[in-house]
Amino acid sequence: MEHSNIQQHIKKYFYVFAALMVLTVITVAIASFHLPIAIAVTLALIVAGVKGTMVASYFMHLISEKKTILIILAFTIFFFLGLLFLPTLTEIDSISRNVS
Repeated sequence: MEHSNIQQHIKKYFYVFAALMVLTVITVAIASFHLPIAIAVTLALIVAGVKGTMVASYFMHLISEKKTILIILAFTIFFFLGLLFLPTLTEIDSISRNVS
């Protein structure tokens, strides 16, 4: 790897690090604005998702991986979200049965 190429990678990591720090400040600001809990949690989760994507993409080098690994990762996220929302869906079903 050439010296200039290494310098470009280091510069990219510093930009990502700076973006992560800015997003951390935004997360702290969201907590200090005394927003309604649902909105604050939603915004914090969105910021956390962006931060997680940046870490996985650049620091874990997933951005340069082959498509097969990304497809497997997408299926993992899909099933994780399904497992996450499955209890919510069953709870909504039991509430709708009690109402009717």
